[in-house]
Amino acid sequence: MSHSNSAPEKATPKPSGEAKDSGLLRLVKRPELTSVLGAVVIFALFMLVAPAFRSVDALATVLYASSTIGIIALAVGLLMIGDEFDLSSGVAVTTAALAATMLNYNFWLNSWVGVFISLIMALSIGAFNGYMVMRTGIPSFLITLAAFLMLQGINLAVTKLVTGQVATPIISDMEGFNSAQAVFSSSVTIFGVSVRVTVFWWLLFVAIASWLLFKTRFGNWIFAVGGDAEAARAVGVPVRRVKIILFMFVGFAAWFVGMHNLFAFDSIQAGQGVGNEFLYIIAAVIGGCALTGGRGTAIGTAIGALIFGMTNQGIVYAGWNPDWFKFFLGAMLLFAVITNNSFSRWAGARS
Repeated sequence: MSHSNSAPEKATPKPSGEAKDSGLLRLVKRPELTSVLGAVVIFALFMLVAPAFRSVDALATVLYASSTIGIIALAVGLLMIGDEFDLSSGVAVTTAALAATMLNYNFWLNSWVGVFISLIMALSIGAFNGYMVMRTGIPSFLITLAAFLMLQGINLAVTKLVTGQVATPIISDMEGFNSAQAVFSSSVTIFGVSVRVTVFWWLLFVAIASWLLFKTRFGNWIFAVGGDAEAARAVGVPVRRVKIILFMFVGFAAWFVGMHNLFAFDSIQAGQGVGNEFLYIIAAVIGGCALTGGRGTAIGTAIGALIFGMTNQGIVYAGWNPDWFKFFLGAMLLFAVITNNSFSRWAGARS
């Protein structure tokens, strides 16, 4: 019997520089890196220039402003990861709220009946958008732009027809209003600070979406259809179903924020919501969602919405002209797009 004199081969440890480089590459490839950097800079800026921004009450206000944008930005971000857009999300919020309040008022329904009928309508709008995109092959930008115009017209025309004005009557005296208000627009006091319930809903939705994206087969499908729909279809991914469901997610988010607006303010202006769709897309892009699909995270959209909230409220606390808000938002969008592209090219060259 012959014996080998060679010793067992030992694994060669990576040089420390290579390990550090690998860790840096992983960090740079994180979609939300730019939004984290932007959030830190904006937070530090307003902490310096706006003393009122440093209070705990101000933090609660920032989180509230962020949550009302963040809930829909989350759904829009998931849709963008799936390589589609929805320009009807802003007016869909108003459509959902108008449907619920006018059904309740004119038919003297329990508030919850209007809420659930409105949910069915919002999901149907999302399903219609998704179906039309998949059935016709027309870019979602155009399909949802058409939906935006149609919903805007419906909101104004039907409200004027039913109420004779552009605002809906109040429904706070109707049965079920108080319990619905508790779910959608109440406040919770924590250590003496009043925090709106939408903040907790927002955090819950972000946690659910993160789990969905990274721990489920459906999450893999979202990334697959966003990266290459034809390749995904070739390996058995139900591309049409995935995209229609993503559009329905946007419908659900629009409905939820619409219910918050209804039960927080009790009356809805038929013309509101126009232009908000761009805020949702901007928050998702700042948060790292790629315009070309296949890349993004739920946490990134949340950070993008937080940047919106900090900028929106920070300008007020600093006593600046509110017109600067759009400038800051545009600058952050430009910074995010350029930085994400630069990091992606650098990471691609290093890997």
